[in-house]
Amino acid sequence: MSVYRRGYQRYQGKIEGRWKRFLVLPRFSWRAMFRQRLVILLLVSAMVWPILCAAFIYFNNNAELVNKMPLQSFFEINDGFFISFMTAQKLFAVFLAALTGPGLIAPDVANNALQLYFSRPLTRLDYAGGRLAALMGLLSLITWIPGLAIFIMQAAMAGNGWGAGNWRLGFGMFTGFMLWIFLVSLAALASSAWVKLRVIAGGLILGFFFILSGIAGMINGVFRGTWGYLLNPSWTAERIVCAISGTEVPDSPGAASAIAAFLVVLLLLALMLERKLRPVEVVS
Repeated sequence: MSVYRRGYQRYQGKIEGRWKRFLVLPRFSWRAMFRQRLVILLLVSAMVWPILCAAFIYFNNNAELVNKMPLQSFFEINDGFFISFMTAQKLFAVFLAALTGPGLIAPDVANNALQLYFSRPLTRLDYAGGRLAALMGLLSLITWIPGLAIFIMQAAMAGNGWGAGNWRLGFGMFTGFMLWIFLVSLAALASSAWVKLRVIAGGLILGFFFILSGIAGMINGVFRGTWGYLLNPSWTAERIVCAISGTEVPDSPGAASAIAAFLVVLLLLALMLERKLRPVEVVS
């Protein structure tokens, strides 16, 4: 039969559920990410510190080994130990997002492929959520997953109700990591949507965190105060963790101010991303 004689025929195959359609984007994104050797190398490097922390916990809970060492206090497990763990892993998360984030949306925007995505049963929210889930899933491998592992390890080896007495510390670490990888992932997607060149987008992601940190320090130095910290997303995230876990914090803006500043940054990044995820743009 000739092509021009073929009429429209409705698709008769099996229609997958919405969640199966949603998971297509993360599945193919992960496949593309793990093809990059630098990603694998960075993931392996990011696991060195959790392994060392697990070794510290093991030595700390084996008194016969610790007593033979001159630096016994070095192996003390407290809230500062887990804050130091979070600081190192948060830094790795930023570098990993700068390496993988620019390749998630920039190719679709540069090649005008958004029309193809949105012509299917996929909304803008589904598209953004799928890309966000892919990046957050990758960052989870080096943040809250090893964090909870070493916390559970410490609770199991310490005994005497250590886990029940420090549950706020574990919950605060988990919440802090989730907030951080959500912020980093959203910043990476916004940069990828606005900048087509991957190298420039990756540099923009790094600059977003490091430059804001420097600006916050300059403001505090000039005005001799602490309100400049609210411009530093890393500081606001750490302040929220301290409030949840009940750890001591220096003289600084309160937890409510830190939460408000953190939400404002998230809202601005979400608006930037929404502005670019449009298959058709009308120019007046």
